[in-house]
Formats: sequence, structure tokens, C-alpha cells
Amino acid sequence: MRKIKVAVIGVGYLGKFHAEKYADLPNVELVGVVDVDKGRADEVAAHLKTNAFYSHKDILSRGKIDAVSIVVPTLLHHRIAKDFLAEGIDVLLEKPMASTIEEANELIKEAKKTKGILQIGHLERFNAAVVAMDGIINNPLFIETHRLSAFPDRSTDVDVIHDVMIHDIDIIMNFVKSDIASVDAVGVPVITDKVDIANARLRFKNGCVANVTASRVSKERMRKIRLFQHDAYISIDYAHQKVAVFRKTHGKSGAIPHIIEEDITIEKSDTLLEEIKSFLHCVASRKPPLVSAEDGKRALHVAQMIQESLVEKLSSYQAIKI
Repeated sequence: MRKIKVAVIGVGYLGKFHAEKYADLPNVELVGVVDVDKGRADEVAAHLKTNAFYSHKDILSRGKIDAVSIVVPTLLHHRIAKDFLAEGIDVLLEKPMASTIEEANELIKEAKKTKGILQIGHLERFNAAVVAMDGIINNPLFIETHRLSAFPDRSTDVDVIHDVMIHDIDIIMNFVKSDIASVDAVGVPVITDKVDIANARLRFKNGCVANVTASRVSKERMRKIRLFQHDAYISIDYAHQKVAVFRKTHGKSGAIPHIIEEDITIEKSDTLLEEIKSFLHCVASRKPPLVSAEDGKRALHVAQMIQESLVEKLSSYQAIKI
């Protein structure tokens, strides 16, 4: 089969990993890497034995690529992704999908017009522990997530909600098949001028409640989600790709029920690599991506609802303080 020709736009902290994964795959030709930082582009290109470009339009004008990963600051997502989609080039676009819902809608429209693949980079969907939950998660009633880490050694052009909490938002919205009824959020800036730690309580129309916490200023690193449903309690550790499932069992008549832990075998995998391989499969087969542009827009919409609730709280607090 012909190799899929790809490029990576933006080879900073995360983009370099994208480029490395593509370079190692036998069915892929990494045509080039792009970065406005010429030194960075040259360094990564030399390391991976490919070509360096300094503007996405340079590689776009060559007309020799099938697909791209776009790993640039969020403010640039819309413009760059739209340019590639307009040329019929498939796009794996890092999260958050765009800066606004209007931009997200434009990208969806462009992808439909050119029949392009537009996959959004919510990579926890490809986490082996999450994949193993297919058929086990069943109408959760309460969800609690914690995504905590030290301040990242990378650019942070968005707040912690759009930066890291959005991963959990996407997972929650995929598990809970219901619209949101209300959002109540709090958060504060600590290191940057944007919110660095936040908590949101999401109430769904079907009765489910999700309590979501994200921090990029914590000493300990944690990426966990716990789900409670009518027949089980489920704990997922994203970082270690581990799952614990507990169910109530009945003994003899009249005996007190007790809890048993199910043995769930997880075959650990490289989550980013699985995401990229899934994207390439869609490029080759023309099948819709697991994480669609509509999914990306949905997560962005909820993130903005949380942000709006948070801004309202901060405004009220400042008014009281004055």
C-alpha cells in the first residue's frame, strides 16, 4: 500500500511527540515538520530525518501531503486547520478544537464541504483503561474526576479548563448520554493571569451529577475518574492505565450483601500512538473518526459554560469585596 504522507504543524512540547510517532510508523512518510521557531523546526527535522518548514503555507503549497497533525496555540487552530481542510487534507487537530463555537462550526462546515477527516485530539478516548470500559459503563449517576499536575513546561495560552479539564469533559460527555441542565464552577489564577485551578459541578437532565477538578499548580500528579452507577462503582486511573470495578453481590437469603472486585485485565498501550494510528486508519479507510469534530465542539461548549459560570462567580466575589 502507498504510504500516507503527513506533516506536523507545530513541534513544541507535544508536537514533537506527534512527529516522532509518525516517523516510527511503517505506513507513513513524514514529509516535514513546521514551526515558526526556525531553530526548533530545524532541530526536530534533523532528529527525524525529514524536512523543516517555517510556515504551514510552505508545506501546503507543495501539494504532496495527505494529512496533518496541528499542534499550535489554540488561537491559530481555526485559521490553520481551515487552510488544510480547504485543500482536501485530513486534519488531526489538538484540543481545544477552537477558540469559539463559531470557529468550530466553520471547521465542521469546511470538513463536510471537502469530505475531509477532522479528528479532535481528545486522546484519553484512546487510553487502554477507557477502551476497556466499553460495555461496563452504564448510565452513571455520579462522577468525580481529578486531573492535577505541577505547572507544565510548555505554553499555556488558555486557562486550565480548556487546557486540561477539557479531557475529562469529553470523557464525561461520552459516558453520560444527556444534556447539561446547569453548571456551577469556581476557580482562581495562581501563576498565570488565567485560571490555573478550577472545580465544576455539572448537573445533567437525566439526574447525573459530575464533580470535575483540574489543577496545573499542584504538587502531586493525578489523573483519575470515578463513576457510580446502579450496578457498580468504577475507578479509572488514566496515568497508570488501571481500572477497578466493584459490584454488590448477594449471598444467602437474609445475609448482608457484600462488595466484590472484578478482575479487569488491561493491556497497556501508548495513548498518543493509538490516537494517531486511529486517525491514519480513518485517512486510509475514509471512516469517521472516533473523536469527531462534533465531539470537539461539544467539549468546547461545556468548557465555555464552565468558564462563564466561573467568571460570574469571580465578578460577584469582587463586587462583594469592593
